[in-house]
Amino acid sequence: MQDIRQEVELALTRRQLFSRAARFGLGIPALSSLLSGATNAPASASHFPAKARRVIFLHQSGGPSQMDLFDPKPAMKAMFGSELPGTVRMGQRITGMTSGQSALPVAPSVFQFAQHGKSGAWMSELLPHTANVVDDLTIIKSLHTDAINHDPAITFIQTGSQQPGRPSLGTWVTYGLGSENKNLPAFVVLLSTSNTPINDQPLFSRLWGSGFLPSNYQGVRFRSGAEPVLYLKDPDGLDRSSRRLMLDGLEQLNRMRHEAYADPEIETRIAQFEMAYRMQSSVPDLMDLWNEPESTFKLYGEEARKPGTYAANCLLARRLAERDVRFVQLYHRGWDQHNELPRHIAMQCRGTDQASAALVTDLKQRGLLEDTLVVWGGEFGRTIYCQGKLTETSYGRDHHPRNFAWWLAGGGMKAGLSYGETDDFSYNITKDPVHVHDMQATILHLLGMDHTRLTYKFQGRWFRLTDVHGNVTRQLLA
Repeated sequence: MQDIRQEVELALTRRQLFSRAARFGLGIPALSSLLSGATNAPASASHFPAKARRVIFLHQSGGPSQMDLFDPKPAMKAMFGSELPGTVRMGQRITGMTSGQSALPVAPSVFQFAQHGKSGAWMSELLPHTANVVDDLTIIKSLHTDAINHDPAITFIQTGSQQPGRPSLGTWVTYGLGSENKNLPAFVVLLSTSNTPINDQPLFSRLWGSGFLPSNYQGVRFRSGAEPVLYLKDPDGLDRSSRRLMLDGLEQLNRMRHEAYADPEIETRIAQFEMAYRMQSSVPDLMDLWNEPESTFKLYGEEARKPGTYAANCLLARRLAERDVRFVQLYHRGWDQHNELPRHIAMQCRGTDQASAALVTDLKQRGLLEDTLVVWGGEFGRTIYCQGKLTETSYGRDHHPRNFAWWLAGGGMKAGLSYGETDDFSYNITKDPVHVHDMQATILHLLGMDHTRLTYKFQGRWFRLTDVHGNVTRQLLA
């Protein structure tokens, strides 16, 4: 049987080895040469002047249909029910949900489009409120991704890899820039309920996880209801002074443990206990809407009064931005419309359109939009061909990675710009493609970070959000 002391020595990390070696006689010059150029310390500073200080990412989970919302294709009216030409599809793989269909009939959008604002951007009748702020938006119609199914596609958007285990975008941002608020987490996650019966796409906590980065950079999920953050309240019979004494004692024990093992996760644990203590005051203040005037609920809609709704979370995102929370990630399910898309997308837009536009307007009125980057979009687009039964009033659409649409506002984006073009079928990009890694690189650039320099060494390899490619799309920048 192996001696317990041997097991401890074998379990030593590289950092622990150097820590002990320094105490037990390895010279400083030798230690310096070993450590030279091999630090994983966070940047904690911009690489160049930033346009944005914070991000609010409104992720529309499921894949909103670009040709029903932002990318009108009037020529499709004449092709109703005809087979998608092979010259358009060009052998592109399709999902198992439509690969068995005997035909791929063209399904034109049933919704009307019009141009809005000074920019003349096209917008669906489903988005009247968003149309009112169109001159504040940058609409990108030429995004494309490598993934065709939900989980790898969302993982790719959020972490830069289709495989789980990488740090999320919010984690990379907070690792690189740190926090500007000592009483709330730098990275907050909000989940809202679907506005349709479609609510079947799971959202795993690894999407806002820290991966191989220290765990204090992971997102903290705020829930709706009486307890926004679990285990934050003191147990019955424990007052604040007793809690403070307990935490002080616990910190001393953890410090002793850290001196022995130099494990950075012990420091993370200490920091998180202290953050939880401060959040006992800051979170109730954040969640209490008593000081919001009636004009706020007129702007966001009455749904903003109901915790857990999309409107309530958009309002909460503004309140978090006011408190200088670095990254707010909102997930909203219900866009995976394989059947009865016209009915379901109309329901979804009624639940999201007003609040999305209100967030942009509210931030602008408060002088926060200039340095807050708002991102709206899903993990991929939808197909022009119908999934399931096609009628003149109803159709479904399958997943489509070749092109999809996002809009962004504030934070250094070029307002009133529509960027990228697709073919008549909204199937292939014909001008100005933007890859997911390009978009991630651009977001980091707006925050003052070079995506090629924001790296972390793990298991012998230097990793970054954009993997080994991606370019800043400078045409999008103001």
